[in-house]
Amino acid sequence: MAGKKKLMRALAGETQAVPPVWMMRQAGRYLPEYRATREQAGDFLSLCYNSDLATEVTLQPIRRYGFDAAILFADILLVPQALGAGLWFVTGEGPRLSTVTTQADFDALKPADAIHDTLAPIYQTVRNLSGALPGDVALIGFAGAPWTVATYMIAGRGTPDQGPAHALRQENTVLFEALLDRITDATIDYLSMQIDAGAETVKIFDSWAGSLDGEAFDKYAVEPCRRITAALKSRHPDVPVIGFPREAGQKYVGFARATGVDCVALDNSVDPAWAAAHVQCDGCVQGNLASAHMVAGGQALVDETRAIVKAFSGGPHIFNLGHGITPDADPGNVQLMIDTVREDR
Repeated sequence: MAGKKKLMRALAGETQAVPPVWMMRQAGRYLPEYRATREQAGDFLSLCYNSDLATEVTLQPIRRYGFDAAILFADILLVPQALGAGLWFVTGEGPRLSTVTTQADFDALKPADAIHDTLAPIYQTVRNLSGALPGDVALIGFAGAPWTVATYMIAGRGTPDQGPAHALRQENTVLFEALLDRITDATIDYLSMQIDAGAETVKIFDSWAGSLDGEAFDKYAVEPCRRITAALKSRHPDVPVIGFPREAGQKYVGFARATGVDCVALDNSVDPAWAAAHVQCDGCVQGNLASAHMVAGGQALVDETRAIVKAFSGGPHIFNLGHGITPDADPGNVQLMIDTVREDR
């Protein structure tokens, strides 16, 4: 595997003395160059759909830091928009969508295979990046997991407890599962098109997986991820898949076996030593420095980074945060993290 990119070597199961490193939301508001480009675009959605500007913001953290991977700049809510949901962003508050809570709302959605005209600029961004990235930097595509995407489509916004989605799945299970199936089918096609355009691996973000428990976790977090992964493996056998069931806790154990993903991304609520023993035994893991260290910096950042690298040093590991970097992060702390990961061992 010596000639392969570091990220791809980790995903293939190789243990490396210095793990590859990238960072969720590495293209974002903590960078002044990102803020300048977003202002040029006008608003967030315009930035997502402008292939040239989306390419630029994806490349900015690569130029500044030399990460081992770039992740496509887009948003998990572009899929619901492509399915026909209204989507807009409220400054300072986040995304808003038209809701899907009745059979009539669901019937108004487009078929899963009708998303590509809307998402064509995203595929163009992937093609742009595939030709623009340095030869040692891997390109990651992504999508939201069906449960997480459904929570936004049902509530029309992010909620603290995903209550509206839980209510719908209990009150109208048939409608809820039909919506989940539609999102799942669309996500398979969306990720497959990203791979066709040049993505070397893809990540499935289940940001709200932790609000599911017991049988509901297996049915609505594990099973859709398994379906997506199986379909992608059928179409693209050599492309690895990363799964991120955030705040899954004990449910991280066995997630790779149950879904077929090649790597499990971990949030920072789980102890690295525990995860090394119970999750990394099944293959590559990614994570899991707390995002707060990117704000506070200092020796605590260095110590925790070293501890995570050491904990996962016995198997394949991709260094990352436990969730996305926040807008108030200090760009200098990102460099400190990278320097610490890559220090001589």
